Amino acid sequence: MKKDIKKPERVGIMIVGLGGAVATTAVSGIELLRQGVVGTEGLPLAALADSRLTENLVAYPDLIFGGWDLSPDDLSAAAAVHNVLSLEQYRLAAPALAQITPLPAVGNAEFCRNIGGANVIKADNHRAAVTVVRAQITEFRRRFECQSVIVINLASTEKFVEKNIEAFSSLKSFERALDADSPEIAPAMIYAYAAIAEGAAYGNFTPSVSADIPALVEFAEQSRVAIAGKDGKTGQTMMKTALAPALRTRALKVAGWYSTNILGNRDGLALSDADSLKSKISTKESVLDDILGYRVEDHIVDIRYYRPRGDNKEAWDNIDLTGFLGQAMQIKINFLCRDSILAAPLVIEIARLLELAQRRGKSGVQEQLSVFFKLPQLKDEANEKPEHALHKQEQMLLDWLAENS
Repeated sequence: MKKDIKKPERVGIMIVGLGGAVATTAVSGIELLRQGVVGTEGLPLAALADSRLTENLVAYPDLIFGGWDLSPDDLSAAAAVHNVLSLEQYRLAAPALAQITPLPAVGNAEFCRNIGGANVIKADNHRAAVTVVRAQITEFRRRFECQSVIVINLASTEKFVEKNIEAFSSLKSFERALDADSPEIAPAMIYAYAAIAEGAAYGNFTPSVSADIPALVEFAEQSRVAIAGKDGKTGQTMMKTALAPALRTRALKVAGWYSTNILGNRDGLALSDADSLKSKISTKESVLDDILGYRVEDHIVDIRYYRPRGDNKEAWDNIDLTGFLGQAMQIKINFLCRDSILAAPLVIEIARLLELAQRRGKSGVQEQLSVFFKLPQLKDEANEKPEHALHKQEQMLLDWLAENS
């Protein structure tokens, strides 16, 4: 088959929530890779046995970072607060991190009550905010001489929003709502719209509703821009989508599955708001039923903010099973995660894959990236169901990568 066009020498990744723990970890990781002081452990595409599948992806050291945050702190100061890096890693990365300062961000307390900051875009309405964000993307591309720019949403989780309303039903309706400064339009949607308008591929690593509304799917297809999401599949749900297919294979009936986790980082603080928590849980609940093929009546998902834990998330799962002769069994999992250590590599890989999709001329929803998301976005959500099983999702991605290898 025809090879991909020449890979770029420099790709920009603009992150919404640049000062957060996941973003600062991703930026630090690439800087430490450049310095040759860390390996590629945790980066899924670096671990593939067949290097031909990834030879057309932009190289890790060729990624340039920027973006937006409600905090004006440079990334060295931000990383010190998040305390994810080891002391030696921080010492080595800090000079490069100090050179990166977040741009003013779009903020709206109605959508995220527990997270605020003074570093806010000066714009009187939605349309003005879009204009500012578009100009920022253009300037970033020019300043750093990037052949392409990818926008990744890592902002704190916004409150639950119904997607099926008139304002989101078509591009025309959405643009009318933009011009009317509709209160239904969230910051995540403004970033997604601006990115698509600028020809920048967009990935939503959060549970927030953004490019998954019909209007922005339409806009992405019309503009020939690649999009993917939503909600990064990092720890507990990743384990669930690996284990559930095995239980189905052995015909072990899941009578109940109780999942809870605690975390104390900025994401945990955002999720301590009930409306934001509703958005998060909505991306986690359908996984089991879709994989197993039946409704697990006692499937409970709980997330708690526990400040002392910081970025060290702990996830507990209790699984009640029924096996042969109706005998009951249990599985218990205690996953002591490093939240940003799991998430940051996925953000990097999503950006590299979106850039490749864009270069291949793909537009709209990129379902082959489902392996990275809790609730994978679909091209036709009205008539399709997402694939959740981790091994099947991985094969979807490998098949896609092989198309032009």
